[in-house]
This record gives sequence, structure tokens and C-alpha cells, in this order.
Amino acid sequence: MNADERRSHRLNQLLQIYLRQQDERALYQRAKSLGVSDSTAKDYLRTVIIRAKTLK
Repeated sequence: MNADERRSHRLNQLLQIYLRQQDERALYQRAKSLGVSDSTAKDYLRTVIIRAKTLK
């Protein structure tokens, strides 16, 4: 699995979590548990929230 596929898979997982809970703190903690840096976790958080808003 290359880096783009891994990122896409992680973002899809985080999006599903966010759509169920809509808790940014829990989403950030989940992103950190995936083993990414703080800045990457924040980037994932921003990306997931933007994607969730486009789905609603």
C-alpha cells in the first residue's frame, strides 16, 4: 500500500468516525493513535471536517 492509499484509507476511517460522533477532540485522538505527527493529525482533522460539510 503506497502513501496515498494509506492516507485515503485513514481519512475514510476518520470521516466515518466523525459522521457518527462529531467530536473533534476524539477525532484528533484517533488520528494520533494511527501513529501520525501532530501536524498531520491536525491536517487530517481539517480535511475530514471539510469533507463532512460537503456531504451534509
